[in-house]
Amino acid sequence: MQFPLNFTFKISSIANDFRVHDAAGVEVAYVRQKVFKLKEEVQVFNNESRSQVNFTVKATKWIDFSPTYLFFDAQGMQTGSVVRQGMKSIWRASYVICDEKGKADLSINEENAVVKVFDGIFGELPLIGILAGYFFNPTYLVTRTNGLPVVRLTKEKSFFGRRFKVDKLAEFSSTGEENRIMLGLMMMILLDRQRGLVP
Repeated sequence: MQFPLNFTFKISSIANDFRVHDAAGVEVAYVRQKVFKLKEEVQVFNNESRSQVNFTVKATKWIDFSPTYLFFDAQGMQTGSVVRQGMKSIWRASYVICDEKGKADLSINEENAVVKVFDGIFGELPLIGILAGYFFNPTYLVTRTNGLPVVRLTKEKSFFGRRFKVDKLAEFSSTGEENRIMLGLMMMILLDRQRGLVP
């Protein structure tokens, strides 16, 4: 994929859907969160036509304070997972990404918790909330266990806070690492939007 990537949420959809475009403007993925499911499930398609499912993300439990979401490829093979750090994520989003063997090798952490708090507060206010996406823009850093930053996700200025940009800061160690990072970020955004932390 050509970076930076752009995530754009659809306002008109009942489901929590967003498109992913690369630096050349080519649609490289379409992410759709299934509605009315007891256990959360997200499908990542090749594009908005939804003709091909490339990945599926499934929750392991119905309700969990520190939920785990498993990544599956098109053949149904588990390729990794992302775990929300329950206590840590109360004030600052914190997730751990694991490889296919369950070994934690990456983490997602919000860079400035104060920005998120103001973003969440102002996003709930009538009329003013529409403009919150222009003033408070949280950033999230993906790092390896040695502390090396690999990717940064930034909420961009937009109405309803519906646009995000992903910048690559270091080379990926493998295609598997790249896929796990993208799936982890996709799931993190969907979860935090539901909780009102990323309006």
